Amino acid sequence: MIRKIALPVRKLMHGMLRRAFNFLPRKRRFAVYRNFVDCNPAPSDRLVLKIAETQEELEACFTLLHDAYVGSGFMKPDPSGMRVTIYHALPTTTTLCAKYDGEVVGTLSLIRESVLGFPLQRIFDLTAIREKKGKIAEVSALAIHKRFRRTGGSILFPLMKFMYEYCTTFFDTRHLVIAVNPAHIEMYESLLFFERLTQNVVENYDFVNGAPAVGATLDLRSAPAIFKKNYGSRPPKKNLHAFFTEVQLPNIKLPPRRFYTTNDPVLTPELLNYFFNVRTNVFAQLSDRKKCLLHTIYDLPAYRDVLPVVPEGNQDDKSRRRHRRFSVRCPARFTVLSPDGTENTAGLEIFQLSRYGFLAHAVKNVPINVWGEVIIQLGPAEVSRIQVCASRESDGGIYGFQMGEPDLNWRKFVNALYGGSTHADLENATRFMIEK
Repeated sequence: MIRKIALPVRKLMHGMLRRAFNFLPRKRRFAVYRNFVDCNPAPSDRLVLKIAETQEELEACFTLLHDAYVGSGFMKPDPSGMRVTIYHALPTTTTLCAKYDGEVVGTLSLIRESVLGFPLQRIFDLTAIREKKGKIAEVSALAIHKRFRRTGGSILFPLMKFMYEYCTTFFDTRHLVIAVNPAHIEMYESLLFFERLTQNVVENYDFVNGAPAVGATLDLRSAPAIFKKNYGSRPPKKNLHAFFTEVQLPNIKLPPRRFYTTNDPVLTPELLNYFFNVRTNVFAQLSDRKKCLLHTIYDLPAYRDVLPVVPEGNQDDKSRRRHRRFSVRCPARFTVLSPDGTENTAGLEIFQLSRYGFLAHAVKNVPINVWGEVIIQLGPAEVSRIQVCASRESDGGIYGFQMGEPDLNWRKFVNALYGGSTHADLENATRFMIEK
């Protein structure tokens, strides 16, 4: 009886305190938020942070997300008991998870741009961010198990740390974008210094069952200086600057990478079929256009039978990209001989490649249509030497290179990218060595 009375009283008091808090000036509110930071630099070893890659891990993440979204009114209950969207099906999306004693208790997804764009671009204009340098990722599908929502961020902050480290070291991302409920935006603004895309609140965002949303962005390149200014002098458990940029958490299990790729696809044809055809009807509900786009993304024979059927009149094989392109982050050195015999070397960072060429950022001007040798660090222990020439230049020091005859390491790497389906396939790249 006492508990039945205490619960509504507690809710009433919480509501009153919340309303009183909202009357504080913005600067004072943000200071209060920062005082609540509790980022333990040495969390329990019972906590493990990793990429969700097995059927069990992905199902647990989608179930946790479903329960959190239903509880918040962001979606209606689904018969599968999971929240699964088309963006979860993309090889450019990575789902992170926090596991405590082997149970998934936290999750979020990072969505890199693809032919399907970003969820939030339906309602927010990203033009200003696209005009800046650096790749964009949308932070989406965040959920923490209800047992850990009132524990001072014991799961949330390590998960955010994992997100930050993964984006800056593995995912080749500079700009994060989010669309969140107005009730939560100040947490992102005050603690992580996200900036709003617009001051207006979108009153009806169909991606979350028509709930209102606010868009915001964070530049990860400028974030460390902002974190240091606001957290640098605080004690370890309240110092988000040190937590994000200096602390090494052994709890984080980054995936092994033989090569310097930037995506970690995990969905085999079997997993794709299980989550998007068997357990849910996500593929069946796609528009004909999105079905066609999905076929361009998974243009591999192994996936053909699990992808949604494209109506006869919408099939257009000529529109598919015959030369697929892959996102990488490979340092390189390009050397050409001058007429007087001296060597001129330019540092490159290759960020996109196909079978017969690549795009790279150059730290200084590169001569056009002049052949030279490029030495590419494909991975920690994989180096390729190839004769190439820059065939075109774009704004921002971006050059397109065409290649001569590729060497063994390049062919091994690129064939694995074309023939493999998950990041694990790159670990056994030699089995994809088929001459083309």
